[in-house]
Amino acid sequence: MMRKIILSLVVLMGVTATQAAKPRTSLRVYDTKKQTVTGFGGACCDGAMKPFGTDNACVNKLYGKRSKIGLNIMRMEISPSFTGDNWGDYDWNGSLPSVKTVKNRGGIVFGTPWSPPGDYKTNGTAQGGNADSQDYQKGKLRKDCYEKFFPWLNTFLGWMHDHGVDIDAVSIQNEPDWWVDYSGCLYEPEEQVTLVKNYAHLLDREKYNGVRIISAEPLGFAKSYFDALLNDQTCREQVDIFAGHIYGHMPLQYIKPVAKDALPLGKEVWMTEHSTLDNIDHMPTWDENLIFAEEVNECMLAGCTGYITWYLRAHWSFTGTGQPWTHNEQSYNFPENKKDELLPRAFVMSHFSKNVTGSTRLETNQDNTDGRTKEEIALNYEFSAYEKGDSIIVMAINTTDKERNLKISLPYNVKSGELWLSTGNESENLCQKSDLGITESTNEYLYEMPAKSLSTLIFKVDNGSTAIEDVNLANDDDAPKTYYDLRGHRLDTPHGLCIERSANGTSRKVIM
Repeated sequence: MMRKIILSLVVLMGVTATQAAKPRTSLRVYDTKKQTVTGFGGACCDGAMKPFGTDNACVNKLYGKRSKIGLNIMRMEISPSFTGDNWGDYDWNGSLPSVKTVKNRGGIVFGTPWSPPGDYKTNGTAQGGNADSQDYQKGKLRKDCYEKFFPWLNTFLGWMHDHGVDIDAVSIQNEPDWWVDYSGCLYEPEEQVTLVKNYAHLLDREKYNGVRIISAEPLGFAKSYFDALLNDQTCREQVDIFAGHIYGHMPLQYIKPVAKDALPLGKEVWMTEHSTLDNIDHMPTWDENLIFAEEVNECMLAGCTGYITWYLRAHWSFTGTGQPWTHNEQSYNFPENKKDELLPRAFVMSHFSKNVTGSTRLETNQDNTDGRTKEEIALNYEFSAYEKGDSIIVMAINTTDKERNLKISLPYNVKSGELWLSTGNESENLCQKSDLGITESTNEYLYEMPAKSLSTLIFKVDNGSTAIEDVNLANDDDAPKTYYDLRGHRLDTPHGLCIERSANGTSRKVIM
């Protein structure tokens, strides 16, 4: 018997020593609230979505609270067609099946013009033009047609409404800063201001269910486009969502400065298009999918309230195409690329879409990842934290090939928790769920992050364990008052709605 006890102690000491030998990172979560997250989604546009939105099999698998992935925002193209029946695959009718699915599941749908009607433009066509062959004045909205732009959007909204869909928001333009030989239209920042300032009031918001206006969506989240709108009072009143893309531009360097100015004004900030590592001649590796997780995470850290990827269906995205892929004149056929089968990247997205949607981001001591290159990020780890109902959610991404101890300090006591874990082992569930094993109320948790992993830790706040109940009240009426948040945690600096406790034991709600 004694030998068994000694052997058990030796094993325990070995486990403890092994745990202690692992590198450790400390993550402190504060109760300081940042942006509230509206959600996550993708585009019903182009490419493998053909026959465009009429084939909504992948949408059925990706959208809604009951789906495995839980997307809730869809982007669609507003084609230049007036009637919705003369623009081939890209007419307004083509999107209806997919759009209706999203709306029926409580989702958000917004439309983006790639070009206004050609009759309104300097080049007489929906084509954007090419920088090498056409001068700068071609492919722009004519000045005498500015007043027609928002009534044209009303036509789109009315057509969709008549076909059973109320669109939630409309954008000014897809990539106004990028010459293209497909549908496109160029705007300088000042031209967008003129359009919005003088004519945005023509959008019939009241008739179309309070439809919101999204700024033009520049290719690299160019701050000049947003500053021009934010510096004009009328434009600030008209634009509800400031949106852009991050091709070649890291979120913390480009989105963060815009969010810093827009969020305090009650505006939303959306990243509305990016395709990480697309046009690749292989199925994405797990390392590449973790880079995608980092991108979404960094958009949240930058202040985004919405993240919308590009293709929903592609062998490098959320569902397979079932078709060979041609790249650099060579055709590739991947056995794993089965049509509409959920791919690992979809499960990566589910960590965010199923858990972070509707939450409020909380400040942490690890928020600042500025200054790192993408290569450095890919060899590192990063975190974010959120509050949602009675839960505190911690996202942890470890891209290294080593396990790491993560000591998490929480702003409130927690009593239980659940772990969502993705490690890229496709022989197992791509998103494994387990209990965190919390046995008593605590505000600290030590988590062993697996190598090359995406982890979501969902802690349930212990509302029954409050600091108020533990206060030793003084009898001196002149003693200073103490303040607590609504969960009963003492506040050194009271702010907002909180509980004031006097020395005689009486409590009341006050606004500080």
